[in-house]
Amino acid sequence: MSNIPETGRTPRVQIRLIVIQVLVFSLLLTLGGRLWYLQIRQGKEYTDEAKNNHVQQVVQPAVRGAILDARGVPLADNETRLVVSASRTELMKMKDDGKGVLTRLAGVLGMKPKDVMDKIRLCDSKTPQPCWNGSPFQPIPVTDEATTQQALQIRERAEDFPGITAEPTAVRRYPAPGRARTAQVLGYLSPVTDEELEKAKDTDSPFLRSDMVGRSGLERTYDKALRGKAGVTRYEVDNLGRVLGEAESDPGRPGSTVVTSIDARVQAVAEYELYQAMKKVRGETDKITGRPYKADAGAVVVMESKTGRVVAMASQPDYDPNAWVGGISGKEYARLTGKNSNYPLLNRAIQGQAPAGSIFKVVSASAAVRAGYPFDGSYNCSSSYSLGGRSFANFESKGHGPISLGEALKFSCNTVFYALGHKEWQRDGGLKAKKNANDWFYRTAHDFGLGSETGIDLPNEVKGRIPDRHWKQSFWEANKDSWCKQGKKGGSYVEQIAYESCLEGNQLKAFDSINYAIGQGDVLVTPIQMATAYAAISNGGTLYNPTIGKAVISPDGKSIEEIKPKPHGRLPVDAQTVSDLDKGLRSVVEPGGTAAWRFGGWPQDKIPMRAKTGTAQVYGKQTTSWFATYTDDFTIVMTISQGGTGSGASGPAVRNIYDALYGLDDSGKQDLKRALLPKPQSTLPRIQQDGTIEAPPIKPYDPKSQLVDPAEQAQGEEPPPAGPPPVWRD
Repeated sequence: MSNIPETGRTPRVQIRLIVIQVLVFSLLLTLGGRLWYLQIRQGKEYTDEAKNNHVQQVVQPAVRGAILDARGVPLADNETRLVVSASRTELMKMKDDGKGVLTRLAGVLGMKPKDVMDKIRLCDSKTPQPCWNGSPFQPIPVTDEATTQQALQIRERAEDFPGITAEPTAVRRYPAPGRARTAQVLGYLSPVTDEELEKAKDTDSPFLRSDMVGRSGLERTYDKALRGKAGVTRYEVDNLGRVLGEAESDPGRPGSTVVTSIDARVQAVAEYELYQAMKKVRGETDKITGRPYKADAGAVVVMESKTGRVVAMASQPDYDPNAWVGGISGKEYARLTGKNSNYPLLNRAIQGQAPAGSIFKVVSASAAVRAGYPFDGSYNCSSSYSLGGRSFANFESKGHGPISLGEALKFSCNTVFYALGHKEWQRDGGLKAKKNANDWFYRTAHDFGLGSETGIDLPNEVKGRIPDRHWKQSFWEANKDSWCKQGKKGGSYVEQIAYESCLEGNQLKAFDSINYAIGQGDVLVTPIQMATAYAAISNGGTLYNPTIGKAVISPDGKSIEEIKPKPHGRLPVDAQTVSDLDKGLRSVVEPGGTAAWRFGGWPQDKIPMRAKTGTAQVYGKQTTSWFATYTDDFTIVMTISQGGTGSGASGPAVRNIYDALYGLDDSGKQDLKRALLPKPQSTLPRIQQDGTIEAPPIKPYDPKSQLVDPAEQAQGEEPPPAGPPPVWRD
């Protein structure tokens, strides 16, 4: 046993502990100093370097799906072009913001430097077109019409064009088969915006910054299906841009094909005939104003009567949708949207509103039956109708004596409907409406689908207007202050009207009701609404949602999603009344009817035709022409703003469209080989195993010889090129 005391070991242990503590403290101090150096002293440098070690996305845009007509003819597809693009991000790094590069680029492309610079500036509320409304971080197209030589110059002199690329790219194309532009129906594309990116990021169809988005027409309605899915490959890269490895890949998927019910041949006829009708009437003098008709706008709808499918839809003035491809020029944008453009971007078939005139009388006749007046009853068609010391004349002041409602349609007798509208106004309480007023004339219009959207698969459809008591009150409340400020008792016509409207503009007066009964006054309808209503009379009473999309086909052709016709209601009258209306409208094209002179030689026994003419008065403008017609197969409605009478301005064009559909000559003899569409197209185009669809060639419409069905053409005949705009354009 040791005799050394325990206290003798304490100093040694303490020394060892102190040494260990010093070593640990030194290590901690060294690590802390190094941490301070890395995070504080050199923190920004290393942070910047770390940021440059990131994942880079390479996007392969999906090929947008085609839009085809009912037989497989492309209305919108893609073609490969040399696209020159500028990286705004790279240009902004330069001392002069890339102006020197863009000036050299303009010289190569044969453009003005200002035009090139305008194309890459960003859009905002103060910047006019052209400008870029897509992401500022993606390449901005300068032109999609570069030649091979121009592209080679840019690529071979890369040091002179930093931030500029010239690459072959799939670009949207609107080929106008047979010269059928179908402009407002198809719509156009433009780059996705940051707002759209943010809004769609959590949906099942998010956008990429490289996406082009449908802005109107079918391009917008079916954008999700047409757009497909872009391929995205992600690479890990260091701060020098060197690829460290592939992170992951999302394979792309081409867009689906949308088959429509549009027949490009019929569309070409509809566009041509509408344009020619407007051109012709401009050479005629308006007897009321003593000036030539302006015929400033028009529309025509060709619809399958039994399904509501749209076979053709034309609107004037129109435009070339190819103008939007690759970015629209400032000059072209001003031409399409300026004050003097007459707004060709509007689809007047679904957005053009006007009083209906006498084609509205099928609604008033139905309302009268609902109110208890027999269709075959006797009604006095006098030359004028008197109310409150004022006389409201019949058309050309003609009277026909006692007639039925069917004959009132045949002769388009205003005074019969004046009297019925006035009587119903009185029965409903007149100025002091009953609480339980039937309002048959207004209710029936709503039940015909007027004053509401039809549900067509196109964006921005307008509702029109049925000026019932509720609308009258709402309109008065919204405008009372302005009327009271403008109005003056005993002043000018406008001042006197404003004065009266200020005091009692919310009252539904007798004058309002009799004017309404013939589709005048504050009534507003669209061509698609009237086509839907007349098609319902043709098919026995079913109101269909008009549709243009017929099927969506996957890129491989294996999945076909058909778009079935959907009814949204029925006419508010029984089958007998529908049959009576049909008979009345048939008499309009027979001897004595207002449209008989436009259907001379028509084979009424083989292809029964029904029609109604309309001439609507608009304050401060010339009369609007309406012509509503149908057969067992098709319904056609045409309107021409400031174009005169229904049968006078629109009648010949509608007749020519029917002749082309059924293959009829001037004498009414039918040749099925010349008929474009004697029966509605019931089948979809043939799809090949690789997903492609065979498309028959289409010849431009020749009004003298009509179109020959391509199936009857000689084998080996080449279709005409898409070429320039139709020769009939101004």
